[in-house]
Amino acid sequence: MESNKRREYSKEFKEEAIALVDKQGYSIAEAARSLGIRGSMLSRWRREYQTRNYQAFPGTGRQSAEVEELKRLQEENRKLKLEKEILKKAAAFFARESD
Repeated sequence: MESNKRREYSKEFKEEAIALVDKQGYSIAEAARSLGIRGSMLSRWRREYQTRNYQAFPGTGRQSAEVEELKRLQEENRKLKLEKEILKKAAAFFARESD
C-alpha cells in the first residue's frame, strides 16, 4: 500500500513559485497549475513571504530563535517540576522516618 507522505518543497522552489505571480504576472491559479501544486498552498506561501520576507520558509529543524528558546525553556521547566516532586517525596519520607 502506498503511504500518503507529504511532499516537501525547498525554499528556492517556493520563492520561484511566488515570483511567477508577483514578478511575471501569472495568476495564482495559473502558476499553481503549471507547478502541479494547489492554489491555496501557493497563496499561503505568498502570504508568509509577504509578512516574514527573508525569514519565511525556515524549513524543518531551522526554527526561529524564539521558538528554539521557548522549547528549551519548556523542557527545563518540565525537568524542574520533576525534580521538585522528587524532593517533596524525599522530604516527606525522611520526615516520617525521623518520627
